[in-house]
Amino acid sequence: MLSAFRRHLDSWIVRGFFLLLVIAFSSWGVADVVRTIGVDTSIARVGSMRIEPQAAEAAYRRQLAQLTTMLGGRMEPTVAMRRAVAAQAVEQLVTQAAMNAETQRLGLRVPDAALRAATFAMPAFAGSKGQFDHAVFLGVLQRNGMDETQFAELMRADLADRQLLSAVRIGASVPAVELGEIFDFQGETRVALAVELPFAAAAPLPAPSEAQLNRFWANNPDLFSAPEYRRIKAVILSPETLARDIPVSAAELQAAYTQRRAEFVKPERRSFRMMLSTDAAHAKDLAALWRKPTPWAAMQQAASKLGASAVQIDDSTIEQIPVAELGKAVFAATPDQVLDPIKTDIGWYVMQVTKVIPPVDIPLDAVKDELRRQVAQQKAADLIYDRANKVEDALAGGGTLDELPNDLGLAALAGTLDAKGITPAGEPAPLPGSPALRAAILAAAFKLKPGQPPHLTEVPAPSQPGQPAQPSSYYALVVQSITPAKVEPFADVRKQVEARWQADAIRHAQETTAAALLAAVKAGQTLTAAAQAHGLQSRTLPAVGREGKVAGVPAQLVPILFGIKPGEPTMVETPEGFWVAVLSTIQEPDPKADPVGYARLRDGLLRGIGDDLEASFVAAVRARSHPRINRQMLQDLAQP
Repeated sequence: MLSAFRRHLDSWIVRGFFLLLVIAFSSWGVADVVRTIGVDTSIARVGSMRIEPQAAEAAYRRQLAQLTTMLGGRMEPTVAMRRAVAAQAVEQLVTQAAMNAETQRLGLRVPDAALRAATFAMPAFAGSKGQFDHAVFLGVLQRNGMDETQFAELMRADLADRQLLSAVRIGASVPAVELGEIFDFQGETRVALAVELPFAAAAPLPAPSEAQLNRFWANNPDLFSAPEYRRIKAVILSPETLARDIPVSAAELQAAYTQRRAEFVKPERRSFRMMLSTDAAHAKDLAALWRKPTPWAAMQQAASKLGASAVQIDDSTIEQIPVAELGKAVFAATPDQVLDPIKTDIGWYVMQVTKVIPPVDIPLDAVKDELRRQVAQQKAADLIYDRANKVEDALAGGGTLDELPNDLGLAALAGTLDAKGITPAGEPAPLPGSPALRAAILAAAFKLKPGQPPHLTEVPAPSQPGQPAQPSSYYALVVQSITPAKVEPFADVRKQVEARWQADAIRHAQETTAAALLAAVKAGQTLTAAAQAHGLQSRTLPAVGREGKVAGVPAQLVPILFGIKPGEPTMVETPEGFWVAVLSTIQEPDPKADPVGYARLRDGLLRGIGDDLEASFVAAVRARSHPRINRQMLQDLAQP
């Protein structure tokens, strides 16, 4: 064939054939191959590492699936949502790549044994017995679009990051001066001398005259007016109303129980404190000191002086303790018992159990009613939009509320109420549904006019951070009649007028006395003497901190006490009466008297500073890698 071509190279037929070949290759890929030689096809570059579109696509799809789950299937993610998810996915990959490069540069490695132990300890992979279940493990990976190799790579990188970041956090420290000032600020208490003038203890006043009552009634029409009432008829469609008519089989109950078995069957968990020392003698000394007994804060200091580390573990199962012999010892110990030092490959452990949470095993019969309600509501969530469309179609065709079918899961109601949802009898109207639904019905009832046809209105369920979106509720209503607001005749409300007059007069009298006490103290008299002149007694209030939760000290007084100087008087009104107080003393806290509180504050500040150090370190590592993101490819990634 080739020799034939060579013999006829000068012919126009062969020249035309080669021309067709050139055109075909140019159209179908040769030109593309040539053009892409040396062109970067990655969506991002982090130093010398590339993030390929396939990896970004997988991360984007996983996060998009999580968003779709949170939306509850009610709506498709918008373009803006998709772009935000894509940007977040790529940013996470960039940060992870930068951290991977740093751990490789430092030569950090994660042994297979550590990877296996961390994987087995993850609660998400636990089966019905509370232990690692390979089938559950594979199911979780499948739902997240990963295989075992991808998970191992991610987990290994995460463990290496933790190893590096734990070293960064070790550098966290709280300056003693700053710790002391914060401890003083939070622990400072104040003591005041006070006089209480309660409304209930006021001396009885002379009965008012009819003229006084009439004048009070005329000057306060809002206090004695009957509100506007509206008689409404409504139908409500909600997951709760729809679920009432949905049957749940025994098989469905068993499936729901099995799916959520981890909530009902939980292994025993224990909280414990432990210290690790590489010296056997030091471990014995720490155990002896601990048994005296010695507070944990003091034990932490003693461990630090001997070069040992101290840590507290909360609510751990025996499988979550990586060293088997330590787990057996912890779960065999009695609370508050200080165990003898236990030797392991890395040192000597001294431990004390602080809390025991017994195992839980709740049978299906004990939770079947609640499970039946939840399963029915899940079914209702799938049906409610279809039912809402049917109601909307019926009303759009000119149907009335009375003509709606009975098999749509609707709840009907009718009654008279005011704008606050109170009936003429003074009781709350029995409006079903969530507070948001009731508020929407009330707002619509006092906006519509009588005779307006009903329309189905959607009320979205309030969103909960970190929780999947819940289905909406719906209502349709008509206003049947309106009773306008009016001032009640004096004769009909005379008793209420007299009670209000008495309350107002008592308040005025107590306020006048309180103001007189305050003026006397400001003029140089002691609060005790001023109170005695008015037949009252002063008393010293309990010491109160900035949180103000102390019995006998009104919450309204606390912020004022922390804004005045010793000897300075103040006056405050509460729902029960008036208070006049003089700040007596300011008490500074003593760290030695509260070592637990001091240690708790220090630990909290250390965690916060550690978090800041970690975030700053990650940001610095990322910036040092000079990441470059292909914005056009990022935008293409978010396309539906």
